Amino acid sequence: MFQQSLTKFFVGCLMLGAFNCLARGAGNDSVPNWLTQAAAQNNPGYDKDVPAVVLYNEQIATISADGMLTTTTNYAVRLLKREGKPFADAGVFYLQSASKVRDFKGWLIRSGNPVKVYGKDQITDIISDPDDIYNEGRVKTIDASDDADVGAVFGYQSVVEEKPLFLQDTYAFQNRLPTLDSRYTLSLPTGWTATSITFNREEIKPQISGTNYTWELRDLSPIPPEPDSPNPHTLAPRVVVNYFPNNGTIQNFKTWQDVSQWYTDLSQPSFVVDDLIAGKARELTANAKTELEKIQTIAKYVQNIRYISLDIGVSRGGGHRPRSSALVMERGYGDCKDKANLMRAMLSALKIESYLVLIYSGDPTFVREEWASPNQFNHCIIAVKVGDETITPTVIKHETLGRLMIFDATDPYTLVGDLPGHEQGSFALVSAGKNGKLMRMPVLPPESNRLERQAEAELLPDGSLKGSIHEQAYGQTASNYRGESRALSAAQYKTRKESWLSNRLSGAKMANFNPADRPTENRFDIGMDFSANAYAQLMQGRLMVFKPAFVGRLDQLIVSDGKRYYPVLLEASAYNETIKVRLPEGFIVDEIPETGKVETAFAKYTVSYEVKEGFLLLNRSLTVSKSTVAADKYDSVKTFFAQVRAAESNPVVLMKK
Repeated sequence: MFQQSLTKFFVGCLMLGAFNCLARGAGNDSVPNWLTQAAAQNNPGYDKDVPAVVLYNEQIATISADGMLTTTTNYAVRLLKREGKPFADAGVFYLQSASKVRDFKGWLIRSGNPVKVYGKDQITDIISDPDDIYNEGRVKTIDASDDADVGAVFGYQSVVEEKPLFLQDTYAFQNRLPTLDSRYTLSLPTGWTATSITFNREEIKPQISGTNYTWELRDLSPIPPEPDSPNPHTLAPRVVVNYFPNNGTIQNFKTWQDVSQWYTDLSQPSFVVDDLIAGKARELTANAKTELEKIQTIAKYVQNIRYISLDIGVSRGGGHRPRSSALVMERGYGDCKDKANLMRAMLSALKIESYLVLIYSGDPTFVREEWASPNQFNHCIIAVKVGDETITPTVIKHETLGRLMIFDATDPYTLVGDLPGHEQGSFALVSAGKNGKLMRMPVLPPESNRLERQAEAELLPDGSLKGSIHEQAYGQTASNYRGESRALSAAQYKTRKESWLSNRLSGAKMANFNPADRPTENRFDIGMDFSANAYAQLMQGRLMVFKPAFVGRLDQLIVSDGKRYYPVLLEASAYNETIKVRLPEGFIVDEIPETGKVETAFAKYTVSYEVKEGFLLLNRSLTVSKSTVAADKYDSVKTFFAQVRAAESNPVVLMKK
């Protein structure tokens, strides 16, 4: 699908309990003038894959003298294809304890049909995150997709009133859809001022009339999805805004140290080291000999605590404030900030210092250092201060705090010394009072995320193949294997791997499947035996042709034809394989592929073949660096992986003696 529906967009807008989702304003049941005018527009022609066009997107934020925020949104979209039907919906987020949806209506304009009005009887009210036991955040939705068809225009208005936690706001001018007119207006009380920063575009200067500020863009092109491309929010233009009274009675965040001090003060009362926590920490680490072993033991315990989110008092910072570490230990559950805070308390009992770290989970390019704001984060992890004897690739150096090992206590499959790929390279805030700092998270080398494979097989005179495969996965590859194995029963996991094998080795049957998690080595092993009838092709009774790379890596990158519009994001990984094939009796090698090497700035591939004592030996390796390759260099990416595919498809030809 070109872009998720609006309802899904709003439901996904959780940020540590601080939500900044679009949706607001309405009047009576008659079609408002802005919607009538928007529907009368003729939109330009677009590519056949564009499902809809946003005709009008307006958000008006009005701040009262007492700091109350009233936000009105007017939105209209025209469906261009049947695939655009999911865009005929709307969602408005609100907090039960701190905000009110004053009005919410929708209209569907269809050629030759009366306008259909969507009022309170057509509104659905749902929890914002269905995975939470309790969450103050809710979403009111209108879904007109079943009634809409090609050419229809869907519009909605909503009005939400709330007391903002921060005097900051953000506005994205579009999603993936093309947008004809998009504007954000900030209306301030007398004596207030606003400043803004523009992302993903040259500076957008506001039109200022008194204390009203308006930022506007027109005729925005679509942002088509491309394989391995940046997230739309790193491509679509957006503005972030700070607003404040000129008399200085309300302070705003000016620096990242300000945000660090705020979060340190907010979270510190939840940092409790009682007898239960201290006793458990000492009990767990009684046999640990090194600092790293102590950290690993505590981390494993915290990871195994159930993840449950209870967002209470969000408007007063509750979405950011962890619950007491003593309470989390007692009850045995918590969310990301609760887990990180408990781990911090347990480490403190062992005289190991650590700090909470605010980060954005899901896209390492999301957080921008130009804007000091808690609104940029949706996740909490931990930085552990370690000595020189603790060596892992997740250690970074803080100019004041020293060596900090970064760890995500929420991810149940990523172990100490590793970091989820979507967090590597991200800006994150180490919360340490005045010593707090926005820091770049570590980027692990490709070798930290690697797969080692050894395969031995025998090729029989009838062309059948039988043998064994042994894999050792490390880092994030091991994390993926570990997560897959825990999510499935043993029988289901075996069935999935059988499917993987048969998709790569036609007709293969698997036996003796042996997975083994080896967390102390941050490794996951898999062993299997297999057999495949008629693997090699027999020709004219005297030739046998087969591909020695019988479980290839042809799915390394999805390439697309045509012009590339956006950069290619490559994740760091390494792959090494040794294949040993016993050749069938009565055959000799007639043709063998050449040894090869392909190297670019972002990746390297080598392959070699050798015939020795009746065996064919194949060695190959692929190393990809974490890279962002510009769109105009896309041909180099396509060429590299095309050469890898060609090398993995090269056959060996045997001839009867």
